[in-house]
Amino acid sequence: MFVYIDGKMYPKEEAKISVFDHGLLYGDGVFEGIRMYGGRIFRLPEHLDRLYDSAKTIDLCIPMSKDEMTRAIIETVRKNNLKDAYIRPIVTRGVGDLGLCPTKCPRPTVIIIATEWGAMYGDLYEKGLKAVTVSVRRNPCCALPPNVKSLNYLNNILAKIEANCKGGDEAIMFDMQGNISEGSGDNIFVVKNGVIFTPPTLNNLRGITRMVVLEVAQSLGIPVQETNLGYFDLYTADEIFVTGTAAEVAPIVYVDGRSIGSGRPGPITRQLMAGFRAVTEREGTPAY
Repeated sequence: MFVYIDGKMYPKEEAKISVFDHGLLYGDGVFEGIRMYGGRIFRLPEHLDRLYDSAKTIDLCIPMSKDEMTRAIIETVRKNNLKDAYIRPIVTRGVGDLGLCPTKCPRPTVIIIATEWGAMYGDLYEKGLKAVTVSVRRNPCCALPPNVKSLNYLNNILAKIEANCKGGDEAIMFDMQGNISEGSGDNIFVVKNGVIFTPPTLNNLRGITRMVVLEVAQSLGIPVQETNLGYFDLYTADEIFVTGTAAEVAPIVYVDGRSIGSGRPGPITRQLMAGFRAVTEREGTPAY
């Protein structure tokens, strides 16, 4: 396995950054998670738009253009001879001192990792996941906006720790106002009476997979509403599913010990899973 760091390829064992990099010291940086299917990188332009928007929000200047980043990502997957993969471009603030000030970091560090990646939840796509609501609240958008995909993921990790302790496959996080935000690493959808409901993206990440699923729903004529949701909407849902680059489209069949719908992945969720899979099979930026 080879890792791209600042224009050079390094074997995995030799891929290193400075202990003074502010990405390590303070979580000061941004990243993306991108899927590759059958030699095509899925929704690469959208992922790079989000990466550069995240960087701009934290006043981080990525030292290469989007075209250069595209070429570097393609070079990395080719170097690793990958056809189906998970790709992680990372941009840190770079090497500085032990102080917080970002101006002490003269040049950002660019890292690209590409590795083989299968179904994140294994056979749970057929059985369904168990989710638990957690006490950890999502970072408020006035503090650290959830739409910045930053290296500081401690908020998400704390939610995942609580879910693990409670025996859940996934966490469901709420915002400071008590509205549903998202999972520990994915967007959430509720189905009720044939309508898909999902929270607005002020208090959760504007997911690329979320966007694709909304497109698929529209093509299938399934109505979608963006609205605030609470505990009641979870517990009384006919179906629930989550979406994310790593998770893809994953059904949730239990929440806090309550069975959702029939206790099996529902028909609308299955339609969307199949529709999403079809999109990944025909779209993407060719890497070869």
